[in-house]
Amino acid sequence: MKPSSSLLLLGLIALLANPAALSAAKKSEEEKAGAVLFRDKGCTYCHGVGGVGTKKAPSLIDLPKDKTWTPEKITSQILNGGQKMPPFRESVTDEDVTDLIAYLRAKSKPVPPPATTQDSAPASSPQ
Repeated sequence: MKPSSSLLLLGLIALLANPAALSAAKKSEEEKAGAVLFRDKGCTYCHGVGGVGTKKAPSLIDLPKDKTWTPEKITSQILNGGQKMPPFRESVTDEDVTDLIAYLRAKSKPVPPPATTQDSAPASSPQ
């Protein structure tokens, strides 16, 4: 076995032997996916970039500290809306909600990568 293969195998064994590391890695991925969803689903339009709040909607940056906003309450708010917030039941999956909650509850919110844009130029047609 090559030395690099041995190191990779040892790293994988160490990761699998440490469930907390696996959980932290999964949580980090959910937070990153949630950051992208927060941007792409239009949450930033009302709540601002990073959830800092705007005139349209309140700040969400204190959610990690606010114990009254349980995951169940956040789920209900996302799915059913409330006050001025529209419901998103028809436009998010259960996994999306899990990722959004992970992002909203993150103490250090990840910044989503730049949005990719599709080339909107029409394909040339054969003549």
